[in-house]
Amino acid sequence: MPVSLRAAAEFIEGLEDARRADEELAHFLRGSSLDPFKKREVSRAVLAWFRWHRWMSPQDGAGRQVAAALELHNRFSMHPAGFGSLARAVPEWSRSEAPFPAASLTRLQREPTLWVRASLETARQLGDCEHAPRGAAPAGARLDAWAYRGRDDLFQTSAFKNGELEIQDLASQLVGHVCAPQPGETWWDACAGEGGKTLHLASMMAGRGVVWGTDRSARRLLRLRQRAARAQAFNVRIAPWSGEGLPDPSLRERCDGVLLDAPCSGLGTWQRHPHARWTVTPDDVRELAAIQRRLLDTASLAVKPGGRLIYSVCTVTHAETTAVADAWEKAHRDWERSPLGWPGGEARRLLWPHDLDCNGMFFAAWQKKVSGA
Repeated sequence: MPVSLRAAAEFIEGLEDARRADEELAHFLRGSSLDPFKKREVSRAVLAWFRWHRWMSPQDGAGRQVAAALELHNRFSMHPAGFGSLARAVPEWSRSEAPFPAASLTRLQREPTLWVRASLETARQLGDCEHAPRGAAPAGARLDAWAYRGRDDLFQTSAFKNGELEIQDLASQLVGHVCAPQPGETWWDACAGEGGKTLHLASMMAGRGVVWGTDRSARRLLRLRQRAARAQAFNVRIAPWSGEGLPDPSLRERCDGVLLDAPCSGLGTWQRHPHARWTVTPDDVRELAAIQRRLLDTASLAVKPGGRLIYSVCTVTHAETTAVADAWEKAHRDWERSPLGWPGGEARRLLWPHDLDCNGMFFAAWQKKVSGA
């Protein structure tokens, strides 16, 4: 058995918590003496095992299962139509809560596209870049999204080290264009995480105005500070936020816009994170939907009259998308729907993984009514 397959089988046998498979795999590979190419093979084999998990025989050992998963992956890459139904690719409970179209199930079984945000000049320097499809972004948006088809480690490129590119999924980049911040405005990215969307908003504002980036995790905020420094995003302010109250009292009714990219079940990322298919539960979805509604209530306090509130989640469950939006609208009559920017004037959109070869994502936007208007 090739060394990379043996290493993948060793990792699977020693996996302690499937919910933390990404972290455990990263730790496993950091401690490995394999060269970078072999490490990529190990990662590819482990992810294939999670994607094709329901096709495996439980009587087989980890080594045989990994080899079978890679064989299935290679066959599927060459002839996906020959596999028939792919219903086994997702758990049974998701079929009613998030009925993935057949085209999305096919997409889930493929390796994900690596999207970057970079200028045309930087993309040309990288090479092997393909621009996002025409019409992907809201009308009038200048989309700097590129699918990277090369094999270089982008983290080691001078473009990345100099802050000239960000590795960011296309769906996440579209969130920034839905926000459409203008130079000189004040925006708050409430659940900023490590700051991909925060930095995008700051870039769209050309360094003028202020973008607040907050999160409850000190580790993620430290990473955001590092990324902001690398990108020279000097108009970013970083603060902790637990989800209770506002991160700064001065933000009340001050922001031109607030982005709530809320914590969610992540079903839209199941192509990139196939292990999560087997760890997320219906209870998680219900609990997260309640959290999302509370966070919307609090984040909306920072929006000034005439300002916008953007809600996004990288999931496709009914409970966390349209149900949350419906409940929030019903409870907040002083708000009205705001067009997302695509032709047709829609104020909500559900993006499936197969639509643009990226994460699944839900977008909704509202504008706070001006008194007496």
